[in-house]
Amino acid sequence: MIDLFVEPRRGAALQIPNYQYRRFNRTTSQNLHFKINIMKTLKTIINSKFWHLLFTGTFFCFFITQAYCQQKDYKEGEVYITAESTQQLLDNRGFRAFEPLEQPDENYPTIIIDVDKTFQTIEGFGGAFTDAAAITFGKLPKESQEKVLKACFDPLEGNAYTICRTTIHSCDYSAEMYTYDDVAGDKDLKHFTIEHDQKYRIPFIKRALEVAKGNIKIYASPWSPPAWMKTNNDMLHGGKLKPEYSQTWADYFVKYIKAYQSSGIPIWGITVQNEALATQVWESCIYTAKEEKDFVRDYLGPTLTKNGLSGVKIMIWDHNRGIMYQRAEAAYEDPEASKYIWGTAFHWYVGDHFDNVRMVHDAYPDKKLLYTEAGMGGSWHSAISIAKNMIIDLNNWCNGYTFWNLLLDQTGGPRHAGGLPSSSSFRSNIITADLNTGEVIFNPPHYTFGHFSRFIKPGAKRIACTSSSDDFIATAFVNPDGKVAVVILNLKDTDKLLQLWVEGKALKLQSPAKAVITIIL
Repeated sequence: MIDLFVEPRRGAALQIPNYQYRRFNRTTSQNLHFKINIMKTLKTIINSKFWHLLFTGTFFCFFITQAYCQQKDYKEGEVYITAESTQQLLDNRGFRAFEPLEQPDENYPTIIIDVDKTFQTIEGFGGAFTDAAAITFGKLPKESQEKVLKACFDPLEGNAYTICRTTIHSCDYSAEMYTYDDVAGDKDLKHFTIEHDQKYRIPFIKRALEVAKGNIKIYASPWSPPAWMKTNNDMLHGGKLKPEYSQTWADYFVKYIKAYQSSGIPIWGITVQNEALATQVWESCIYTAKEEKDFVRDYLGPTLTKNGLSGVKIMIWDHNRGIMYQRAEAAYEDPEASKYIWGTAFHWYVGDHFDNVRMVHDAYPDKKLLYTEAGMGGSWHSAISIAKNMIIDLNNWCNGYTFWNLLLDQTGGPRHAGGLPSSSSFRSNIITADLNTGEVIFNPPHYTFGHFSRFIKPGAKRIACTSSSDDFIATAFVNPDGKVAVVILNLKDTDKLLQLWVEGKALKLQSPAKAVITIIL
């Protein structure tokens, strides 16, 4: 019998391996007989008029078979750590070697991965181009602007954001309340204009796109229709869309998408309504589950399709995890509404309810899940909280993650609306820019978020990843280039030993207290 087990040479991704053959377990006469048969076969092929086709096919099949059968030999992993106790911020700790370990001990904290079991595909990670972020960015000196752009969007040296949210006219994080058409009763939207956004928001997005080499998916959310379309005649304090303006509001989406496209910003997706059950002191509008799916089925979906925008992704709910299953069920069980809906968007503000994300996937596996808003301060507590939420949501089939404002000024604004506590945690952000000094501060959440966004690329697939210890949670992905990224969170306030185990080998390391660790294989 022949032992043809092969091992790839360590090298660049997608490089054809240099195969090394082990010994043939045959007698000398068997080997001679084997070689004679091979020569006869080659002679027959060469004499055939189809020899070139057969030879090419055989050659191709040989290499496909070998590539399929080979087992990746993990020799080392590159380790990155962020932790308050050691003051490390995405600190590259270099390479750690794997050692043979056939059977891990269940009492030793172990993260186990299986690269052959894959799940959902990642769309990307990023933040929100709010008016507040854009105004703050626009008022910074050029040097600080370049620092922000590189840190957020550079695909090699920054956090490599690839999916970002923006708003359809104003939200609470705008300097003032405004719409793109304030003329009451203008059903034909003859006065529609995005001129307001040309000063700060559109230039900010376009510069980000340049740094990211065009690789940012932009999706947009409305906080409220214009007041004249609503039952309370007010953009604030909830209210509902008047039925007679349903078509006008759907047309408004089309006008917005096409206006942004004309400005050089393709719109990848939209959500129907931000926080569709929240009556707020800022811009807000209420939709029941039935009202939302009816609007999509009868107006928004058909209107986008009629205007050549069927490729724009429509997302429902855009609110907390708590009742997301009920909202998804209402929409997806109506086939005429469901055919227009790409997936469900969700937030984190009221309770954890992590299992509800998985339940929506399990019930409707053809639909996507996108985390669309994580408002947070700039503290270490926020840094660990966002990492924990991301790991759990990603393991529950989430396809991507966007936090809230990309940056804010030293006051936590600009922001025209009230309704938030005045504590210092609401005056910081993932990035804080002091407009008095021009200084930009990258707070701890920027680095913990980067443990995901820098290393898990669009198109990456989640792989099987489990933890043997309650002290650690983890998630893992295989990227399109074949590299594996494992993100681990130490939940404890003390340093802990752990190991990463894959295919009979283990990489051992010590985690600082409350550390986020990324290991690249």
